[in-house]
Amino acid sequence: MYDQPDSSFDRYSPGPPPSIEAAREVLRRTFGHAEFRGLQAGVITELLEGRSALAVLPTGGGKSLCYQIPALIRPGLGLVVSPLIALMADQVAGLQQAGVAAERLDSNTLPAERTEIWRRIDAGVLDLLYLSPEGLMQPSMLERLSRLALSLVAVDEAHCVSQWGHDFRPEYRMLGRLAEVFPHAPRLAVTATADARTRDDIRSELRLQGAAEFVDSFARHELALNAERKKGKGHERVIELVTERPNRAGVVYAGSRDSTEKLAEKLIAEGIPALAYHAGLDRTVRARRLEEFLEADEAVMVATIAFGMGVDKPDVRFVIHADPPAAIEAYWQEIGRAGRDRQPAEGITLYSSADLAWAVRRIDGQSAPDEVKAVQLRKLRQFYAMLEGVTCRAAAVRRYFGEEGVERCGVCDICVSPPTGVDATQAAQKALSAAHRMGGRFGRGRLIDHLLGKTKDVTQAEAQMSTFGIGKEFSPQGWRELLDTLVFEGLLREDPNDGRPLIGLGDGEGVRQVYRGERLVSLRQQPATAEAPGRAGGAAAGKTARKRQALTVPLEDQAVFEALRSWRREAAQLQHVPPYVIFHDATLAEIAAARPGTLGALAKAGGVGQGKLDRYGDSVLKVVRDN
Repeated sequence: MYDQPDSSFDRYSPGPPPSIEAAREVLRRTFGHAEFRGLQAGVITELLEGRSALAVLPTGGGKSLCYQIPALIRPGLGLVVSPLIALMADQVAGLQQAGVAAERLDSNTLPAERTEIWRRIDAGVLDLLYLSPEGLMQPSMLERLSRLALSLVAVDEAHCVSQWGHDFRPEYRMLGRLAEVFPHAPRLAVTATADARTRDDIRSELRLQGAAEFVDSFARHELALNAERKKGKGHERVIELVTERPNRAGVVYAGSRDSTEKLAEKLIAEGIPALAYHAGLDRTVRARRLEEFLEADEAVMVATIAFGMGVDKPDVRFVIHADPPAAIEAYWQEIGRAGRDRQPAEGITLYSSADLAWAVRRIDGQSAPDEVKAVQLRKLRQFYAMLEGVTCRAAAVRRYFGEEGVERCGVCDICVSPPTGVDATQAAQKALSAAHRMGGRFGRGRLIDHLLGKTKDVTQAEAQMSTFGIGKEFSPQGWRELLDTLVFEGLLREDPNDGRPLIGLGDGEGVRQVYRGERLVSLRQQPATAEAPGRAGGAAAGKTARKRQALTVPLEDQAVFEALRSWRREAAQLQHVPPYVIFHDATLAEIAAARPGTLGALAKAGGVGQGKLDRYGDSVLKVVRDN
C-alpha cells in the first residue's frame, strides 16, 4: 500500500468546487466551442463535484472534453489512461495546439524528455499526463504519482477492461487498484461502445459501483450505413468502391496482414494513395505510415484491427470493411472512424457465409472460458443478423445498445432501397408468446427446444402450454435467426444474468402490435445468386451520401476554403502535426462562409479558441483577405 496524502484536493483548495459555468468558459476560451453537447455537461459536473462516473458517449461526441476540461479547472494533475501510443500522441498534440500543458510518457519518450516532463509535474505546471495502463501500473510510477495531488484519473476506451467487450485487454484489469492508490481523485471511465453487460463489468473491475452512469444516444446521423454480400474475397468490389470515392480520406479494414498488403497494392495500381498498416510491420514503418495518413487530406489506409483506436482523423469520409468484424461493438467503433467532423460519411461492409464460418472457428479456437466463448458467438450471430436483416441498420445498432423509441435513419441502404423480405410475423407471434409463457427464466436454446417440442425432461406444466411444440415449421437455425431479428427490433430482450443470458419480452407496445398484426416482422429473402439486393441498395445510399457531401461547402466559398486548407497543410508540415489538430475542415468551412475581417470576428467560429486565435489568427485573416 502506498502512502497517501490526506486529500489530494485539499492540498490545493478546500473551497467550493468549480461551477459548470467555469467549465463552459474553458470550453469557449480554450477549445472554441460555445456550448456543451449531449451529456457532456452532466459528466463534467460530476467530476467538478469530486465524484466518479461512467460515460458511454458516441464516437465524435466529445468524450475527451469530459475529462480534459475538469483537469484544467480542478487543482492538481489530471491522469489519462489510454491504450495506444498513437492515440495518446494525437490527443496531446491537439491539446498543445490549444495551448494546454499536456504531455505523455511512453516507450518512445526520450530520457531527456522524461526528465523535463517530471520537472514540470513537480513544479505543478502540467495539467494533463497521458500514460498507458502498463506504464501507469509500474510500482515506481504509482509510488511517484501517489505523492502528488491529482485532479482526476480518466480511463479512456474503458470497454477494454471487460471480457464481454470486443477489445478485451488483460492489462486493463489492473486499473481497479487505482481506487486504492488515488482514493481522493474522482475517476472517469469513458468509451463509445458498451452494452449493459459490458457496463456492468466496467463498474465491477474499476470499482465504480456507486458512480453515476451516463449513456448517450448512439445515433450518428451523418453516417450512411451499407452492407452487401461479397463474391470471394471481395477485393475487386473494394477497388470499385474506393475508386468511386476519389480525393477523399478513407479506411479499409481487412482481416489479415496479407490482405492489407494486397489491397493496398491494388489501390496504388489504380492511382489511389493507399497505405498498408498491420502489427507485422516494423514499429517505425507503422508510425511513419500513420503520420502520413493523418497529415494527408486525401489518403486511404488499408488496415487490420491494429489500426483501430489509434485513429482520430476527423475528415475520414468512408470506412469499408473488406472483412467484417465479429461483433456490433467492434463494427460501430470502426465505422465510427468516419465522419468525426459530423459531415456526411459512409460505412460499407462486405460479408459472406465464409466470413461467418471463419469467425466461428476463431472463437472456438480461443483459450477463453466456455462462458466467454458463448457470449462472443451470440454477439457474432447478432451482428450477422443485422447485416442480413431488413430493418434500418442504424436503428438496429441503437436498439442493440438498449435505446428505445428509435426511428429509421432514412439514409442507409435498407431505408433507401428496401430489400425483399419474407413475412415472419406469424412465427414471431409464436416466439414472443413462448417467451412470455416461459417468463424470461430461460435462454435461447431452451426457448427453441420449447417451440420445437424437444425439451428434455419436460415438466407437465410446460408440456401443457399452448406454445409447446408449435414451431416445427422452422429448424433450430431458423429460430435462432428469427430470435436474433426480434432482439434487434427490440421485441425480445436478453438479461446478461452473469454470463447465462435469459431471454424475455422487450418493448411492450411493440410486442402488442405484433400480436395484433399491426406490425410486421420480416426476414431477408435469400437471393438465388450472390448478387444480393444490398448491393443495389448500397449504391443508391452511397449516391445519396455523396450528394449530401457535395453540398457541405457552397460553391461561392470553395476558393477560400481550399486556400485555407492549403495554408493549414503547410502549417502542419512545418510543425510535423496532422492538419486537423490545427483546425478541422468544419472550422475552415465556417471561416470561409463568414469571411471574418478581424480577430474578434474570427473568434466566433466554432473550434477557434484563444490559443489558436493567438497563434494563427493573423495568418488566417490574411488568407481570407487574399482570396
